[in-house]
Amino acid sequence: MRMRGRVQLIGAGVSGALLAPLTLWATRSGDARLKSRLVPTDLGERDPEATPAARRVYAMLAGLENDARRGRATRTVIGQHVELHNERYNPEYGDYRGTKQPGYYYGKARDITGHLPGFVEVDLGPGYHEQGWAVGETRSYSRSSWPGCRPHWGYADDAVDLAVGVWAGLPRPEDGSYNPSGTRQDCSSGTEVSLPHNGGGPAGIVGFSFHQPYPGSPVKGYEQTLRHNSPGAQDSGWFARVVTQGSAEHKDLLYDLGYLADHLQYLSERGVPVLLRPYHEMNTAADKDGFWWAAQDPAAYRKLWRITYDYLVGSRGLHNLIFVWTPNSWDGHFGLEPWKYYPGERYVDIVGVDDYSDTPSRPFRGERWTEFWYRGLEQYRKPRVMAESFHVPLNSDQKRTLSKTPWVLWTVWGQSLTYDNISSPRGKNTPADMKRTYSSPQVITGSDGGKSGFDWRSLNKT
Repeated sequence: MRMRGRVQLIGAGVSGALLAPLTLWATRSGDARLKSRLVPTDLGERDPEATPAARRVYAMLAGLENDARRGRATRTVIGQHVELHNERYNPEYGDYRGTKQPGYYYGKARDITGHLPGFVEVDLGPGYHEQGWAVGETRSYSRSSWPGCRPHWGYADDAVDLAVGVWAGLPRPEDGSYNPSGTRQDCSSGTEVSLPHNGGGPAGIVGFSFHQPYPGSPVKGYEQTLRHNSPGAQDSGWFARVVTQGSAEHKDLLYDLGYLADHLQYLSERGVPVLLRPYHEMNTAADKDGFWWAAQDPAAYRKLWRITYDYLVGSRGLHNLIFVWTPNSWDGHFGLEPWKYYPGERYVDIVGVDDYSDTPSRPFRGERWTEFWYRGLEQYRKPRVMAESFHVPLNSDQKRTLSKTPWVLWTVWGQSLTYDNISSPRGKNTPADMKRTYSSPQVITGSDGGKSGFDWRSLNKT
């Protein structure tokens, strides 16, 4: 009663001339608060030499984020991670027994829904249990230290070829990789390899992850990415030496980064911007089986990220990169709070999460699915992405996910799109789930000869 009387008194006793400045102050105050929450839209604020294409891609994603922060209707780019090394060489991988053509799960989304993903992330690591870094054929990015025509290394070529093809179109003219027909011969096996066609024009945006085996690892494979198999499992000082200039371990790190940079340079020379997501899931708990860079001293981890940034951008002059930082979901069990691992504003463009802590049917802590991570990342003035998930965002259990948590990008992990394991071959997503997501007006899909939720040519300008 007192509050209602007070409001009435103010309204009755204060002239309109006095109320107007108060209203204006409130409006300006609200505008200032909103402005402080909006994300920068120019990648040039972080990298003044950023390529025009990288700036356009970042501006698009930042615009989607700002629409969400303003409370406007917005959209999410649907993405698909592609494990090329498993598609090429692991017959037990995926929804049928046998090796697959590269980009199998890129094309699989279209097979079921009629639409391609609008974002594809491929992995340059970890290798396939072979000695040393290598690539399958001699390319302009295959310096002499990466010997050509090694078994099980053609997938590294496929990774960069798929990235170029998603950005510029498949099939594409011969440039030393794929023929105009869209096929090439793998030099080590002699088999014909082909990537999915996507209409021959700009079809989406691309990203790279790098499941890097520990620096100095003679064998390159997934087992060598894990902390318990790295020297750090027995030597508490090993990680500190990795980030200490002049040490043997630091030289091993730079050698590995040279392998990454050579491939990224090939993409840079062809005008392809890349969302680069290094050293993810760094906040995995120490008693869990994380990567060699996880559960380390936060200051040393931040140094690792900055070394990588300075090498790629500074030493190698790669300005086609958009840096993505993605911790594990911090559920207190598998992943811990990640904030101390944040590399810093000038080293990160996009923030996100790898979410395996909750499912559509059982959201974390009983809250809305993915909302705990979405709100947690709001403190950073960066676009927010769901970097890894087993599930498409819109499904029979959760139909309003993108209304409540409008991530600018949502990526489904590899074979989980259609396949889980032998005991559950249906996978994480039903065809109905996939169709509901890919046909939603809230989702931006990839182009396929004109069918698209976005004009990708507007980003890929020559």
